Amino acid sequence: MSDAGTVIEVRRQDKADRIGVMLDELYPTQPIPLDHTDPYTLLVAVALSAQTTDKKVNEVTPALFAVADTPEKMAALGPERILELIRQIGLAPTKAQNLWTAAGQIIAAGGEIVPDYAFLESLAGVGHKTASVVMSQGFGIPAFAVDTHIHRLARRWGLSDGTSVEKTERDLKKVFPRDEWNRRHLQIIFFGREYCPALRHDFAQCPICSWASTKKQALLERTPKPARRR
Repeated sequence: MSDAGTVIEVRRQDKADRIGVMLDELYPTQPIPLDHTDPYTLLVAVALSAQTTDKKVNEVTPALFAVADTPEKMAALGPERILELIRQIGLAPTKAQNLWTAAGQIIAAGGEIVPDYAFLESLAGVGHKTASVVMSQGFGIPAFAVDTHIHRLARRWGLSDGTSVEKTERDLKKVFPRDEWNRRHLQIIFFGREYCPALRHDFAQCPICSWASTKKQALLERTPKPARRR
């Protein structure tokens, strides 16, 4: 953004290249936010993280994993006991039932988490984003898991039109090389938490939005929304 507050349009691929350099400088290492010991405990942690902070998940999972760090142990607990252990998590009753059901599905399929989207997305409570995180962080397979934070930043930066999470994923995969997907996913999340909040965001002070944002998006978020009538 120029001194006059006018966003300078930059070609999408050029933006992505410049953003990638900045993200590598800001976050040369990318610790995985959710504590886990293997693909199964990662799957559980990611499933629990929906509408819940990573911090809260990491506070709850030690007690859960102490008694159920395998599908067999999780299935043996039953949904009521699982609920007791994760009660502080948002949507706990539904998640407890899903964890128990998914454990049974995994056991029926051989007892192992396998790096296959069809298998992962067939499990109770596991959608494409959760499956992508497990593929990426659990198995090291390139994937670009798009959550609401990445969806928002990709739209702000003009890397995607933001019409859907699925389209945002496709758009980001086009502008970032495949061998960068795993770290870009985490870097964008870290950047969003540190510099680019959802509400009351100052585009002019943001290290990336200040030059990468589209004119339309900058104007849209600077314009106060009308108060709702009661």
